[in-house]
Amino acid sequence: MNTEIEIPEELAGVRFDRALAKMLSQYSRARLQQWIRAGDIRLNTAIVPTRQAVQAGDLVQVQVDDSVVSDDSVRPEPIDLNVHYEDESVLVINKPVGLVMHVAPGNYTGTMQNALLHHDPGLAAVPRSGIVHRLDKDTSGLVMVARNLSAHNHLVQQLQERRVHRIYDAVVSGVPVSGSTVDEPIGRHPVDRKRMCVNDAGKPAITHFRLVKKYQRHCHIRVQLETGRTHQIRVHMAHIRYPLVGDAVYAGRGRLPGGVSDELRNAIAAFPRQALHARELGIEHPVTGEYIQWDSDLPADMQQLLVALEAG
Repeated sequence: MNTEIEIPEELAGVRFDRALAKMLSQYSRARLQQWIRAGDIRLNTAIVPTRQAVQAGDLVQVQVDDSVVSDDSVRPEPIDLNVHYEDESVLVINKPVGLVMHVAPGNYTGTMQNALLHHDPGLAAVPRSGIVHRLDKDTSGLVMVARNLSAHNHLVQQLQERRVHRIYDAVVSGVPVSGSTVDEPIGRHPVDRKRMCVNDAGKPAITHFRLVKKYQRHCHIRVQLETGRTHQIRVHMAHIRYPLVGDAVYAGRGRLPGGVSDELRNAIAAFPRQALHARELGIEHPVTGEYIQWDSDLPADMQQLLVALEAG
């Protein structure tokens, strides 16, 4: 849901969460409180406490993914997690390819959210079990998790203020002349609602990329996110006609390049996912205030892809 609603006269002076429960009665008050704390529901564009009194004419901005199942129904599962870093406030997980982040309708088990609740049952008290940003199912790499409400609010604020350092490795079809910045808004595709696209009515989205190595018909790039829209790198790179290798959604029909060896053509055709890995993650620690950064090497499948590209 992405909408803006106005507080009516009859709800003036009521607590923010209670007013929302009246206006958005299809959702539980507990879920609305989670969205408020996460910054997904704001009052006059500001993140405010759930107990904040509202006034007639106040504007409520609602930007929530209401396909995500309520945290109350998510069950812990003993799924192995590659814990990259852990302290009392923050978890950093090196997510493998194929692991879904959140429980959602039709997908109630086997997710990182289920695994996190088994690893730390206390995460049940944190919105979205502590997950403050996401990677696509078939994107690998570093994801941060807040272990308490204070850390959650701190990390969400850093994301909103564009202060989180995020670097990705990607392999694209085509060879850009140089690195560049893509500054194009992203929103839902007007026909296929499961896809995103560059859309003038979308949210601001800024992607910076530089070249790491050029190959005959492909390029290894390093991408820095300034914003964090759904599928942002995949959409932006496809928009400028350098789609990610293996991206079944945004790379069109995936026509294989001419003028390359049969071995390379086979390696590209067999690559099972979008060639995207979250390599670096840096934040201001929510307790110490110190900058801390983590790095993750390329997974084996992307390393093998680069070897095949090198061989030509």
